[in-house]
Amino acid sequence: MTITQLEYVVAVATYKSFVAAAEKCFVTQPTLSMQIQKLEDELGVKIFDRNKHPIAVTDMGAIIVSQAQTVLAECERVHELINAQQKTLAGIFRFAAIPTVAPNILPSLLESYPVHYPGVKLQVRELETHQIITALRNNEIDAALVSTPLEENGIKEYPLFYEPFVTYFSEGEPALQKRMVVPEDIALDRIWLLNEGHCMRNQIINLCSDQIQKLQSERPFRYESSNIETLRRMVEKNGGMAVLPELATLEFNDDQLDRLRYFESPEPVREISLVTSSHFVKDSVLQSLMDEILKLVPEKMRVQKKNRKVLRIQSARL
Repeated sequence: MTITQLEYVVAVATYKSFVAAAEKCFVTQPTLSMQIQKLEDELGVKIFDRNKHPIAVTDMGAIIVSQAQTVLAECERVHELINAQQKTLAGIFRFAAIPTVAPNILPSLLESYPVHYPGVKLQVRELETHQIITALRNNEIDAALVSTPLEENGIKEYPLFYEPFVTYFSEGEPALQKRMVVPEDIALDRIWLLNEGHCMRNQIINLCSDQIQKLQSERPFRYESSNIETLRRMVEKNGGMAVLPELATLEFNDDQLDRLRYFESPEPVREISLVTSSHFVKDSVLQSLMDEILKLVPEKMRVQKKNRKVLRIQSARL
């Protein structure tokens, strides 16, 4: 039994295909198949049922795959122990962030992180939450910055901060007469939303109403954005309002700040966390990311005041 054979087993179990697994492992399909066959012969059991499409893991195979994942994680931990002993961080770290967080964190993170940790090469992607979960399970990324809780088996969550939601109004909206607003101040027939698939869209629907689609049907056109910056521009050019995460408003000019309103207590917030798979072992790099990300976040979001009341808005799972 070899580490390489275990890597091949986990790859086939993940992608349900010998061809796809071979591509991910950068070997030919006959080579991968031969090594798995040798392992099955050595163990005297079948790990995969090749008669099913896609390929299925046998009952005994599921036990072997689980143990193989543990063994591979412990092998990776050897490098982590060496880094910890030598007090150095090095290697490639595959990282992702959801689109509603990425613009407010990644530019500054990618500027500061290489300066403080030159030995670590970040490979960064923007992915939606469901894509991140799949990528973590397939070992395609090491960690991600998402809105939590995900409530997914096999996924670890490390909460970093609570980001308030704020409301951005166009000129003339009645709610601008108020210093602070409540969810009832949001006109559901005039609110601009993100596309389906964005967890923040679901959070806003949970905050406001499940009747948004019906109320918006009388609009002369329907438009759903794929990014927060477009929502802001739609409010400014076409009227209405949008609920935005506070970090997206930190660079607003004075005129834009005049049309921004915070919610009365308890203010709605979203929990932002780093997430990993349950087999993740690069703890030192993860901690370094936590430290650098938190430097970019206002202290009021990082530290929960004793008397501060918040309303954590979760994402509805589609």
